[in-house]
Amino acid sequence: MTASYPALRLRRTRASAWSRRLHAETVLTPADLIWPLFIAEGEGVEQPIASLPGVSRWSVDGIVARGREARDLGIPCIALFPYTQVERRTEDGREALNPDNLMCQAIRALKDAVPEVGVLTDVALDPYTSHGHDGLVDAAGYVVNDTTAEMLVAQALNQANAGADIIAPSDMMDGRIGMIRAALEAESHHNVQIMSYAAKYASAFYGPFRDAVGSRGLLKGDKKTYQMDNANAEEALREVAMDLAEGADTVMVKPGLPYLDIIVRVRQAFEVPVFAYQVSGEYAMIEHAVAAGAAERDVMVLETLMAFKRAGCSGVLTYHAAHAAKLLGG
Repeated sequence: MTASYPALRLRRTRASAWSRRLHAETVLTPADLIWPLFIAEGEGVEQPIASLPGVSRWSVDGIVARGREARDLGIPCIALFPYTQVERRTEDGREALNPDNLMCQAIRALKDAVPEVGVLTDVALDPYTSHGHDGLVDAAGYVVNDTTAEMLVAQALNQANAGADIIAPSDMMDGRIGMIRAALEAESHHNVQIMSYAAKYASAFYGPFRDAVGSRGLLKGDKKTYQMDNANAEEALREVAMDLAEGADTVMVKPGLPYLDIIVRVRQAFEVPVFAYQVSGEYAMIEHAVAAGAAERDVMVLETLMAFKRAGCSGVLTYHAAHAAKLLGG
């Protein structure tokens, strides 16, 4: 039994800032953040992305500078995504297997310069294919599962050999987690983690990201035959269960804010580390609201990130990572 009003006044512990801090049920720190970064060719290059205000592509030297910034801010991990020139894109996405591609160059440079910062790498073919899909397509334009998974295994090994700490398959092919885990073990990459994009939805919130990696204008059709239907929640639990059974260390829900219910259900069902990706469209909505005078950036950034933590996330991939870390005292 609990007391009733006026013996119990729930506002009592909210009356001062120190008390609100003391009674906070959820804590957000820079250590909860992963910073996604886009890689461009060249040296000394910064390419602002129009649909992602405040976000740029960086050449490898710039990526290294961002890695040092992450370290100094207390951000433990960065996520890498390459912008592949059109002439390097092919139907089979074979540039993904090039040991000197942009991704591998950036991995090596980061691990040489700031080895204490974790490097998470995207495993999918959409940055490398001429058709913009995450996998290989047949004559009918259908993304085929098993041959794509074989390519993804080779891509994951390429990244692990370059020094990646976390392999993050974002393709949503069936069975690829088990195949990648077996290959990593066979090649003695025992401590390379797998963070599976286990519940990745076919979403309208990915547009600015596709601009960032150069695939928006190339994409033929949509990705609904492999990314999840946004009407489905039970299916997300099946996807997570499959990936954990195959050897995923952690799982991700993507997008973030529109799918907080999925995050809660995954965390409650499996009691494993769950991450969310606050995707490009979510970031852009905040920035455009700020630009329109409809919101104040600092409080909106922290409130949305706190929502992920409150829902049960162990961490969040967010383009606001550096800004949030500064606000949090990183």
